[in-house]
Amino acid sequence: MSLPEDVPPTLGDLLSDLTRRFGRASVPSARVDAELLVMHVLNCTRTELVLRRERCVMSNDRARLEELARRRCGREPLQHLLGEVEWGDLILKVTPAALIPRPETEVLLELALRELSGVRDPRVLDIGTGTGALALGIARARPDAQVWATDLSADALELARENAEHLGLPVTFALGHLHAGLAGPFDLIVSNPPYLPLADAPVVAPEVRRDPELALYAGEDGLAVARPLVHEAQVLVGPQGVLALELDPRNVALLAAEMSAWHVEVQPDLTGRARFLLARR
Repeated sequence: MSLPEDVPPTLGDLLSDLTRRFGRASVPSARVDAELLVMHVLNCTRTELVLRRERCVMSNDRARLEELARRRCGREPLQHLLGEVEWGDLILKVTPAALIPRPETEVLLELALRELSGVRDPRVLDIGTGTGALALGIARARPDAQVWATDLSADALELARENAEHLGLPVTFALGHLHAGLAGPFDLIVSNPPYLPLADAPVVAPEVRRDPELALYAGEDGLAVARPLVHEAQVLVGPQGVLALELDPRNVALLAAEMSAWHVEVQPDLTGRARFLLARR
């Protein structure tokens, strides 16, 4: 027996409907995305989501949820709809101005902090900071560090500044290419530079196409940014310093082989693929 048209749907009904719609739109993790959007609109926890399943959802909340659902079905990234992402122990504002921080980059943060253990008052440079994730993660974990961060995009740098101000973390930002003229030596240079080959552009997921191309693609082999970065790092990294990079698993070995002047260590990501490069002079 169907409900009268004027009876609002329950939360459980809406969740089921959103999950089906997202599935038809080929949205990854359809159920999880449905839950996160509902939690965002209703400002509730996951536990409250379960407890409220039989409650009706009022028209104003349904209208807001419908707008967000329409955009998600159009494959707009969930993080853009929520306006933020939980990354490490940070909550970062995200916009189309910068690459959405990925979970795998948290491993790069862990490796960077490992390299800084035992280093007093370290000087750190994050090249291509985007949202500021790496720089802010280091500043949070190491209050004694002096942290600088650069980006070629003024819009991305403004977003990083907003995140730093909101988190109350002291990072010095500089607009410009690679190290943007900042003077070394640095105990650590860390970067998640653009690293996808140009040939990937037609085949990446729709959500990835919403990230700035400037933050994604780097020439024919994906190393058009990493190579000059390594060259600059040779004169910026201190005698005991480290260069830590995230790269495409397809080109880590290629760059490592080119770095004959460095002592290079390659580390895997959470799936076991070679992704991170640690280099010492």
